[in-house]
Amino acid sequence: MRDYLKGYDPLKTESGHEEGTSRRGFIKLLTTAGAGLTLGIHLPSIAAKASETAGAPFSPNAFVRIGADDTVTIVIKHLDMGQGVTTGLATIVADELDADWAKVTTEAAPANAKEYNNLLFGPVQGTGGSTAIANSFMQMRYAGAKARSMLVNAAAKVWEAPIDKIVVNQGVISHQTTGKSATFGQMAELAALQNVPTDEQITLKSPEQFTLIGKTGTPRKDKGKSNGTAVYTQDVQLEGMLTALVAHPPAFDAKVVSFDSTAAKQSPGVVDVVQIPTGIAVIATDFWSAKVGRDKLTIEWDRSAFKKNTAEMKAEYTALANKPGLSARNDGDASEVLSKAKTVVEATYYFPYLAHAPMEPMNCVILADSDKAELWYGAQLQTIDQVSVATVLGLKPQNVSINTLFAGGSFGRRGNPKSDYVVEAAHIAKKLPNVPIKLVWTREDDMRAGYYRPMYVHKIRGSLDADGNIEAWEQRIVGQSIAAGTPFEQFMVNGGVDASSVEGSSTLPYAIPNFSVQLHTVTSPVPVLWWRSVGHTHNAFSTETFFDELAYTAGKDPVEFRAALLKNHPRHLGVLKLAAEKAGWGTPLPEGRGRGVAVHESFNSYVAQVVEVTVKNGQIQVDRVVCAVDCGVAVNPDIITAQMQGGIGFGLSPALMSEITLQDGAVVQSNFHDYLVLRETQMPEIEVHIVPCAEAPTGVGEPGTPPIAPAVANAVFAATGKRLYDLPMKLS
Repeated sequence: MRDYLKGYDPLKTESGHEEGTSRRGFIKLLTTAGAGLTLGIHLPSIAAKASETAGAPFSPNAFVRIGADDTVTIVIKHLDMGQGVTTGLATIVADELDADWAKVTTEAAPANAKEYNNLLFGPVQGTGGSTAIANSFMQMRYAGAKARSMLVNAAAKVWEAPIDKIVVNQGVISHQTTGKSATFGQMAELAALQNVPTDEQITLKSPEQFTLIGKTGTPRKDKGKSNGTAVYTQDVQLEGMLTALVAHPPAFDAKVVSFDSTAAKQSPGVVDVVQIPTGIAVIATDFWSAKVGRDKLTIEWDRSAFKKNTAEMKAEYTALANKPGLSARNDGDASEVLSKAKTVVEATYYFPYLAHAPMEPMNCVILADSDKAELWYGAQLQTIDQVSVATVLGLKPQNVSINTLFAGGSFGRRGNPKSDYVVEAAHIAKKLPNVPIKLVWTREDDMRAGYYRPMYVHKIRGSLDADGNIEAWEQRIVGQSIAAGTPFEQFMVNGGVDASSVEGSSTLPYAIPNFSVQLHTVTSPVPVLWWRSVGHTHNAFSTETFFDELAYTAGKDPVEFRAALLKNHPRHLGVLKLAAEKAGWGTPLPEGRGRGVAVHESFNSYVAQVVEVTVKNGQIQVDRVVCAVDCGVAVNPDIITAQMQGGIGFGLSPALMSEITLQDGAVVQSNFHDYLVLRETQMPEIEVHIVPCAEAPTGVGEPGTPPIAPAVANAVFAATGKRLYDLPMKLS
């Protein structure tokens, strides 16, 4: 943690002389400056108490700290993995505080669920589900407003002025009548003596009073990422630190039969080789020595437990999709209506396993002994990781401290309720107490022994009446449960239905009288985890492409067909119409080009996208994406735009090229040469339009991803007349 008061003497100026703008000098200034201003009866008690806390920063709550040097430090309780939450949360506090943005700095919160819990998760500190801003908006507003109130109250007492005559602007507190002013730093110690107001005593700003929220051009507070000063796990260097790599099973559910570490231990730089529950760990003085040593291990594995291939799993899933499953939603009687309908459309969709593939693979630094443990890494679920590490080391969770660093992406991978790589680090540290250990996973490790977006198969049947209206919709989904066997199961799984498997389908907003969604949950040793936008990744594709197919079967325009069934959902309708208008929906395109649309709600945000593609020689090129988003109050419009762009790029990878396949129970892909992701040169032109909205802010990290793949597929149909049901899309 950055100690900005280190070496600072509050009784001396930078030149070493007393007074000036120091606390003592400030008190003297207040008692002698202009128009006979005195502290009167307040001076002795205030001055005495202030002298007792000389140099201590003003910390009215767990999120704000103001130092004598005017620095405003805002504590960020959520992991910043590239989504811009550092800037977003700082913006909220600074606006209510009326701080000088140039003097605002940030630091990551310690692991402390009591102070920094995610209110939308329960009593857990963590980041995920695009909840950071939604969870913290009011909390951070009150944090800033309370600090401002205490500064104002202190100034009013010092200047013997009515509170309504004190104004705050850009980190300066002023008295309107006399023109006297003080900076935050000068008033900080006296403000610390004021009573902390309750929420009921605070009046928050109205939207028209915002100076930072909703404004473009606000410099980001994570700019260290672009100049190399940001600290990631790989940057951590502790005295005597060793690096560990683990040889993981070559196939899922494989077990170590025996291993020979003789050659590995003789390899230069290797310090030790130990067996842990997930494999064989090689510990060395540096990464390369550990890798070379790991390559020299001789391990016999029992791979008999699981030897399936992707093709046979897909066939099993497809067979299940033809049978009734557990009900996730049932309006009317879709099965009965379908059995009698004259016009029935049906389609079966396939979605492969997907890797998260963040640019920074998994890593963690740990130092542990018999009494405590300290960790440094991009922690996404601090509370759960604390418990997991404590369990391995036989400690109390409160004796496990976590320093949350920036993360080079996550997309759900670091938010693992099983704390996989963190637990691995703890097991290694247990073998080598009092030795700092940096656990590093290579790209190949995470690609072949990590966690994955589950594989899914969907089957949908729909019917149209004589007027081309949808009269019935029946959808069956087959896939693994992400929540099963985790602490989240108790509130994510209801009646055997994992909400994350059906989200986006069971919540489909279209006014369809007979509507059924069913789920088959399968078990497999392939470890699964939420992946950016979770169930919406596959449900948005199947529902929006199938809806498009029904529209064309009915001979109706896809946008108009959607709009007619969204009359009771104004926010869906708003983004749909905005995207269509900005994209020039209905205007002609050259031969070989097509335009498609999709609209979807996820994480309480509404996104519509219109896509233009060119299809040539069997290849799909995405040319243009027009995106409209309604995410409530737009805290940082620039970041919202960036997240929509990033979510679109992320979603184009599985739409066009990414997939994880299995052969004999093992992952085939290993790195970016065979797990393909979108390159910068393949990014389309993207326009983002933000709907003005006064509703509470909602997530933007994930909602940009679900609509892109179905919009592309619908555009491909418009260009070629061919429907694509499997991802990634292939025309040949």
